[in-house]
Amino acid sequence: MYSIETKSLTKSFGKVIAVNDISFSVKTGEIFGFLGPNGAGKSTTMMILTTLLKPTSGQALISEFDVMTNAKKVRENIGYVQQETTVDEYLTGRENLLLQAKLNHIPKNQIKQRIDEILELIELSDKQNDAVVTYSGGMRKRLDIAGGLLHRPKVLFLDEPTVGLDIQTRRKIWEYIKKIHKEFDMTIFLSTHYMEEADKLCDRIGIIDGGKIQVIDTPENLKNAMGAEVISIIMENSTNRNSFLSKLKEIEFVKNITEDGTKLTLFVSNGTKVIPIIFQISSELEIKINTISLTRPTLDDVFLSYTGHEIRDDNSGFNRKREHAKMKRLRS
Repeated sequence: MYSIETKSLTKSFGKVIAVNDISFSVKTGEIFGFLGPNGAGKSTTMMILTTLLKPTSGQALISEFDVMTNAKKVRENIGYVQQETTVDEYLTGRENLLLQAKLNHIPKNQIKQRIDEILELIELSDKQNDAVVTYSGGMRKRLDIAGGLLHRPKVLFLDEPTVGLDIQTRRKIWEYIKKIHKEFDMTIFLSTHYMEEADKLCDRIGIIDGGKIQVIDTPENLKNAMGAEVISIIMENSTNRNSFLSKLKEIEFVKNITEDGTKLTLFVSNGTKVIPIIFQISSELEIKINTISLTRPTLDDVFLSYTGHEIRDDNSGFNRKREHAKMKRLRS
């Protein structure tokens, strides 16, 4: 059973193809991570799935309802928490949730109980009558997530839920996401550029780049497919660089190599045997190696392997606002 299905989904803005013929499914009850750099198409995809944008072609289904022909039913079945906090800081926590309850047409006789339950779940009962302006960033994000849960959606969309938060607060939000997932047994679609976040939370992840889905699998399978180990090399520029690369690719245990300037990343099955061979080849070609390290594969390595570059936090909030402004201009 699938909560989300896309079939040949495409979205163009003039000559720019933001989402390019993508097809994927998200199983009911799983936490699905959607990874990609700024401009990769992940925000556009999420906006289509939440009925904020219409696709150019293809189909998207949420809980078996088409986002184009049955948008009202889709919105009834989803919760959507944006990257930018949407809570009103001059209202109290409880007043914010009361406003959300009314906007979502929750029956009056159920509002108090639902708000009480949600406040207890996110551990804000003792702060419910304080103005949100006094809340920390983590408390505001918890309140924001609570607003998306009040109408008990079948699918919860979280767009970069921990961006801008410090690592301790970020991990606390992860705990709440796990708690919510267990409590409501809901499907969660999580957009993020934090690799550790995707690794800790997600049952499966999809990597999108250039508007196309590059791969979908469990974090563990993706890391295992890279090879048992990763060798990172930082070398000095040399006229023998191409010869060096060619010889490295010929080494028996090397499965893949990616380049990023003077940094080479080798995915290998036997690092202890490969490293001496690397030094032998570099010596023969007079290549100077500044640093070399041997580690286990991470999702950062997976991302690098499939996209050719590392994912970075490039002032994501600013870029997201700029991207939304761009789409608004293109739609007008």
